[in-house]
Amino acid sequence: MTPEDLKEKCLEADIERYLLTEGGYTKGNQATYDKEKALDLDTLIAFISDSQPKEWEKFVRKYGDKAKTQLYKTMQADIVSYGLIHTLRTGIKDYGITLKLCFFAPTSSLNPELMEKYQKNILQCTRQFVYSKDVKNSIDMVLSLNGIPIVALELKNQFTYQALSDSIEQWQNHRNPKEPLFHFDNRILAYFGCDLYEAAMATELKGEKTYFMPFNQGSNGAGNVGGAGNPQAESDEYVTSYLWRDVLRRDMLLAILQRYIMRQKEEKMSIFIDKHGKEKEKSEESEKIIFPRYHQLDVVEKLIHDTAEKGSGTNYLIQHSAGSGKSNSIAWLTYRLSSLHDKENKNIFKGVFVVTDRRVLNKQLQDTILGFEHVEGTVTTITEKDANASEKLRDAINAEKTGIVITTLQRFPQIYEQITSHAGNHYAVVVDEAHSSQSGKSAEKLKAALADTDEALKEMAEWEDKTVEELEKEQDRMMLDLLSQGQHKNLSFYAFTATPKPKTLQTFGILAEKGETPDKDKYKAYHNYSMLQAIEEGFIKDVLKNYTTYQVSYEITRQSEDNPDYEETPATRALKAFHDNHTDTINKKTAIIVEKFREVTMQNMEGKAKAMVVTASRAHAVRYFFAIKEYCLKHKIKDVHPMVAFSGKVEYKGTEYTEPQLNKRGEKNISEDKLPLYFASDFYNMLIVADKYQTGFDEPMLHTMFVDKKLKNVKAVQTLSRLNRSHPQKKDTYVFDFVNSCEEIKEAFEPFYKGTELIHPVDVNYVYQFHKDMELYHLWKTEDEENFYQLYTAAQDKKAPNKSKLAAMSNMLKPIVENFEELDEEKRFEVRSKIKNFVRFYAYMAQIARTFDRSLMKSYVFADYLYRVLPKNPHEQVDLDKKVKLVNNLIKANDTTHITLTGAKPEIKGENPGAAHKPEEARDLLDNIIDKVNIMFRGEFSEADRVMVEGIFDHIQKAATKKMQKQAAGNDENQFVDSIFPEIFSKAAQQCYTKQTDAYRKLFENQEFYQTLMQQMGHAIYDRYREQEEKAYTIDNLQQKMLPLVREEFKETAGYSHTVENAFEWMVKVIKVNSISKYNGLTETVLNALYKLYCSTNTLTLAEKRIYLKTLVTGYESYLKKLYFIITDKEVADKNGDIEHAALSNALYYMHLSKLQYSTKTEEQKFGQYVGMLVNLRNDENHQAKSLDAKEVQLGIHVVTTMYLYITLVNQYQLEAADNKFKVLTDLQTDLPVINFLQQTVATHSHLSLLGLAKEAILVYGEKYPAMSLADWTHLARLYAEESIHRYELKDDEPIQWNVAEE
Repeated sequence: MTPEDLKEKCLEADIERYLLTEGGYTKGNQATYDKEKALDLDTLIAFISDSQPKEWEKFVRKYGDKAKTQLYKTMQADIVSYGLIHTLRTGIKDYGITLKLCFFAPTSSLNPELMEKYQKNILQCTRQFVYSKDVKNSIDMVLSLNGIPIVALELKNQFTYQALSDSIEQWQNHRNPKEPLFHFDNRILAYFGCDLYEAAMATELKGEKTYFMPFNQGSNGAGNVGGAGNPQAESDEYVTSYLWRDVLRRDMLLAILQRYIMRQKEEKMSIFIDKHGKEKEKSEESEKIIFPRYHQLDVVEKLIHDTAEKGSGTNYLIQHSAGSGKSNSIAWLTYRLSSLHDKENKNIFKGVFVVTDRRVLNKQLQDTILGFEHVEGTVTTITEKDANASEKLRDAINAEKTGIVITTLQRFPQIYEQITSHAGNHYAVVVDEAHSSQSGKSAEKLKAALADTDEALKEMAEWEDKTVEELEKEQDRMMLDLLSQGQHKNLSFYAFTATPKPKTLQTFGILAEKGETPDKDKYKAYHNYSMLQAIEEGFIKDVLKNYTTYQVSYEITRQSEDNPDYEETPATRALKAFHDNHTDTINKKTAIIVEKFREVTMQNMEGKAKAMVVTASRAHAVRYFFAIKEYCLKHKIKDVHPMVAFSGKVEYKGTEYTEPQLNKRGEKNISEDKLPLYFASDFYNMLIVADKYQTGFDEPMLHTMFVDKKLKNVKAVQTLSRLNRSHPQKKDTYVFDFVNSCEEIKEAFEPFYKGTELIHPVDVNYVYQFHKDMELYHLWKTEDEENFYQLYTAAQDKKAPNKSKLAAMSNMLKPIVENFEELDEEKRFEVRSKIKNFVRFYAYMAQIARTFDRSLMKSYVFADYLYRVLPKNPHEQVDLDKKVKLVNNLIKANDTTHITLTGAKPEIKGENPGAAHKPEEARDLLDNIIDKVNIMFRGEFSEADRVMVEGIFDHIQKAATKKMQKQAAGNDENQFVDSIFPEIFSKAAQQCYTKQTDAYRKLFENQEFYQTLMQQMGHAIYDRYREQEEKAYTIDNLQQKMLPLVREEFKETAGYSHTVENAFEWMVKVIKVNSISKYNGLTETVLNALYKLYCSTNTLTLAEKRIYLKTLVTGYESYLKKLYFIITDKEVADKNGDIEHAALSNALYYMHLSKLQYSTKTEEQKFGQYVGMLVNLRNDENHQAKSLDAKEVQLGIHVVTTMYLYITLVNQYQLEAADNKFKVLTDLQTDLPVINFLQQTVATHSHLSLLGLAKEAILVYGEKYPAMSLADWTHLARLYAEESIHRYELKDDEPIQWNVAEE
C-alpha cells in the first residue's frame, strides 16, 4: 500500500464508487452549476422535460426563451416562502402549470406511470464541490437531486492524522453560512462529517454554534443493546459504510426526503413584564430541520418492513431511552403505517391509533403528519378537553376510512359497545409510554372496540363444539368480552417505552429464549436505543454522575410515664413519621436545600438553572414551601423563588390552601395550567412537588433535584430523569437525596441502562390456581356468581329501565362480606390476597391469551366487585402525641459520588404468584420499638435490612441476662462494644440465620455489613442499659430509695428543727460543690457508690457491694474535711498542725464525732458506736482483713450511710450560714475576670506570696463576693498556684518567684 492509498481522497473515491455502481447515482460535474443560485438549472430542466414533457412544453410556450429564468424565479420564491423541503414535496405552480422538482416512490405499485417518473430522478455525486465565487474552498462531496444540492459531506481519515472532530471544525469555522448553498432550508438539508469510524450530522450551519449530533449505529449495531459508536465491520468494509450504503443510497435518500425530513416549528411561551409593569405572555417561534437519527431511521424501516411482510397481528416493543426522539419516531411510524400497502397493493390498516396522554405529542404528531405529502385519510385528535370526545372517537372508528386518530386510552371504555362490525378491518395501535397504559381494564376495552372477532368466533365454536351460526345467535356481552381477549390478527401494537415493566415485556416483547415451561421463557424488546447510548452520545445527561446521599441519624426517646405496647409495623412507621414531620427535621433539610441551591444550582447555566424538590406527600410539599420562604426571609435571601405543585387542598396551621393560592404573583393566583410556563420564566427557580411533574415534564433548565421521598424501580428512573434533558448551557446535573441510598438507586436504574429482559414471566394457568384457592374457603357458591353476573349485565344495559342496579348488587354481596368477617385475621388476609391476585392475573391473562371460559369470566366479574367491598385488615392506629421526643437529630452529607451503571443485571422478574400470608404482626413495648428504630437510623441501613435488625435485636432482648446488663453497666462503651458484645451478637445472628437463611444471608456474605450492624447494635444496647441507669441514677430516686431505709435511725433526733430530708439535700450539696480541688471528686466516688447501692437496676453481687462500701468508708474522711472547710474556712490538720498528713481520726475530732462515745445521751451513744464501726471498717480495709460476709456488708452500708446524714444534720445551721459560699465557690470557678486577674497579677509581680495574691484579689473583687473571707481567697489563690506549681511545697505567706517556679 502506497502513501497515496492512505489519503482522504481514497475514502472519497470508495464512497463515490459505491454510489455510482450500486447506490443509484451518476457522476456529477459543475460545468452548468451556478454558484450564485446554488443550483444546476440545466440538470433540473432536463429532469422536468423528461418526467413532465407536457407541462414543460406549456411552460416554455408561456415564457419562451425566458422559461429558464422564470423557472428559477418561481421555484426560488416558493423556497424562500415555504422552504426547500415543502417545495420538493409539493412542486411549484405557475400560471396553472404544476411542475414537480422531483418524484417520490408511490406507496403501491398500482400506478406504473408514477413509478416511471420516480425512476427519472437524477441523483448526482460530485467530488470536491466548489461552491463559492468568492473563495476557492471545496466540499469533499455533494449529493444533488435533479440539480439541487441537498447533502454535503466532509470526509476525514485517521491515517492522515485527522478525524471526525476536524470535519466538524471545518463546517463550523471554514464554511460561511451566508453562502446561498448553506442558507437554511434553501439547498443543503444535511451536513455530514465522517471519518473511518464515526459520523455526525447537522441540518443548519450557524458558524461556531452549529450543532452536530452523532450519526452512528451504536456499538453493537442499530437496534441492539450497546453504547455510542459503531460495531466492527467486515474486513473489506469501512466501519462507517452504513452512511452511504443504508442512508445516502438513492431509494433511501428519496424516502427520507419524502417521509422523514421535516421543518419543525417550536413555539415557546414566556412571561415578561412590559413597560407598564404588567405581566404578559409572549410567544417565541423557532424553526429547525429534523433529519432522522440513525436509530430512528432504522426502527421505522425495520417495523415497516416486518409489518409489510407479516401483515397485521404482531406486537412490537420499542425500548428507546429518554433523549431518543420518541415523539418523532412515533410520528414517522404513524405516517408510514397509515399508507402502508401489502403485496397485493391494499392498505394493510384501515386506521392507525396513537394512544398517548401527552398534549405536546398530540400537537407535534398532527403538525408532522400534515407536513408530509399524500396524507392517507384525516388526522383526528381527541383530547380530554373535547366536549364530545367519546363521540369523535366512535365516529372515527365507524367511519369508512378511519385514518390517523390520536387519543387517550380512557376513551375506549365509553364507546366500545357502540362500534359496528370490524370484519376485515385491520388497525395499528401505536402506544406512547406503554409501561403505564396497557395492562388495565381500559386496555381490554380498546381491544373490544377494535378487535375483529371473526377468527376468535371460529376458535370458540370449535372449542364449544358448535357452529359459528349457533354462537352468533347466542351472542351476548360475555361472548363479546371473551372474544376480544388475547391477541388478534387484525391488531398490531407498536409499544414505545424507556422503562418496560414485566407486563409490558410479556404483552409486547419478543420471545428471546424459549424455556422448558412457559414460566422459564425470556422476553426482550424488538428494538433498543439504550440509556447508555443516549448518555454517551450526549442526547441526555447522566443524572447519577453527581449524587449526594445524606446520612440521617436520629434518636427518639419516650417522654410519657407509660410504656404501652403496639403492633411493630404501624408503630415503626409512626416513629419515622414523627421524625420526618418534626419541625427540626424540616428546618435542617430546608437549610440544606436553600444553601445547596445557592452553592450549586445558582452557579450553573449562567445563574438560570432551576431545581426540583421531590417530597413524600402533599402536606410535606406545603410545609417545605413555607419553610423555604421563612428561611429566606430570616436570612435575608432574595434570590430563591419557590413554587409548589400538588393536587386538591392541604391544611397548614389551620388554613386550607390550594396550589394556585400559594403560587401568587402579587394578587394574582397562578393557575395549574400556567405553572410550567411561569416556572420556565425568570420569576421562579425552584419547584416543590408532591406526585406531580415527576413524569413527562420536560424543563431543560432543570439542573438540580432534592429528593425527600422513597423512590423505587420505574418511579425512581422516571423521577430522576426529569433532570436529563440536555441544554447548551447544562454541563452537569446534581441530586441531593435525603432518603434513598446509592445502592437502591443503582438497583432501580440497572435494568433500564442497556436493555431490559423479562425472566419468569406469568403463566396464564396461575389464574386457575388462584381460582381454586378462592373456592377452598367456601365463602360463596357458584350460583352467587351466576346471579351477580346477571345483575351486572342488566346494569350495563343502557336500554333497560333507568333504575340503578347498585342497591341489588351491593345487597347480594353483603352475606359474603359477613361470612368473610367471621374468619380469623390470618384467614381474612389470605382470602383478600387470593381474590386480589385472581382479579389482577385474570386481567393480565386477558391481554395475552383467550380461554373462552364463561364460568371463569363470571368468577372474575364477581371477584372484582367483591374485592372492592371487602374490609381491609386495619392496622392499629398509633398516636404518639406527647409520648416521644426527638433528642438527637443529625443530617450529614455523604461524599458526592458517581453511581456507575453496568447494565450487568438487565433482568426483571414477572409478578410472583406465590400464596400470600399475613405478615406476623409482632407487638412490643414502645421502648423496644424505639430502640430498634434508633439502631436503624444510627447506621446506614435500608428498609430491607430491617428484618435483620429487628430479628437479632429481639433475640438478644429475649436472651438478655443480668450478666449482660452488668457488663454494660460496669464497662466503658468501647470495651463493651469491642470485647463483650461480639460474642452475644454472634450467637443471636447464628440462631436467626438457622431459622431464616435467606433473610440473613447478606449478614454472613458481607463482612463489612456484619461489622457495621454489630457495632451499631452494640452501641444501642449499651446506651439503652446506661440510659436505664441514668434514669434510675437521679437525686430524687436516690432520696426515695435511701431515706426509708435509714429514717428509723433519726426518730430520736426530733429535737432538731431540721428533717432527714433537709440533711439529704445538704449532703448532696456538700458532695457536689466545688471547693479545694482535692475534695472535688466526691461526686464520682461517694455519690456514684450511693447510686449503685440504692438505685441500681441490676442486683449487685456481694463483691460489688463490698467495693461500693469501701468507697463510702474511704470517702467519709474527705467528706468530713470538706464539710469542715466549708463551715470554718479552715482545713483539718493533725496534732502538729500539718494539713497534708491529717487522717480520719483528725477529721472525727474536728467535727466533734470522737466525743460521741462519751455522751450521756442514748441517741448520741448510738451514733458514737457507729463511728467506732466506721473506724473499724476503715482499719479492716487498710490491713486487708478477711472479707466481710453479706450481713456484715449490709450492716456496714447502713451504718456509713447513716453517718453521712448524721454529720450533715447536726451541722445544718452552720451550713445554712455558709450557704452563700456554695454559690460563690461555684461561680468563681467560671468567673473569667477573676481568673484573668490572678494570672495578670502573677505576671506583673515577680515576688508575691499566696496571701499577698489573695489580698490583691480582695481589693478588686471583695465587694462582688462579700461572703468570701481572706482564708477563702487564700485557698482560691492556692488552687490557682496548685495548677501552676503543684511540684512546690508553699506556705501561704512565703514569697515565691512565680516565673522561675513555672519553669
